[in-house]
Amino acid sequence: MNKIAVVYWSGTGNTEKMADKVVEGAKASGAEVNVFTASEFSADKIDEYSAIAFGCPSMGSEVLEENEFEPMFTECETKLKGKKIALFGSYGWGDGQWMRDWEERCAGNSIILAYESVICGGEPNADIEEDCISLGKALA
Repeated sequence: MNKIAVVYWSGTGNTEKMADKVVEGAKASGAEVNVFTASEFSADKIDEYSAIAFGCPSMGSEVLEENEFEPMFTECETKLKGKKIALFGSYGWGDGQWMRDWEERCAGNSIILAYESVICGGEPNADIEEDCISLGKALA
């Protein structure tokens, strides 16, 4: 059985809703899933999982949340090579540049994404929720 971690940070609840749908999809495909906020996850947990979905909204000038999520992700980066990884998150302004930057950062560190990143402006609608469920299924 695949064991998946869903790790997220959410300020408004939108990225948390997306995380819930990723979990739903992974569980529907038979995976064992553990959910963590960014402050609860660290690099020493990575080896316990066959796949990890990371979720973070756009903050400030389209960057990852800087106090909890960014330090955690930076710590994890070197151990993510060879893992099935997926990214998701929401934004309230801009055009999703933070996600493109995050994807490029992963590629530059030889982290291969297992599924197309899912982003949404504001609260996730039914289509975005389906995309998140599909992301969870793909990781499983």
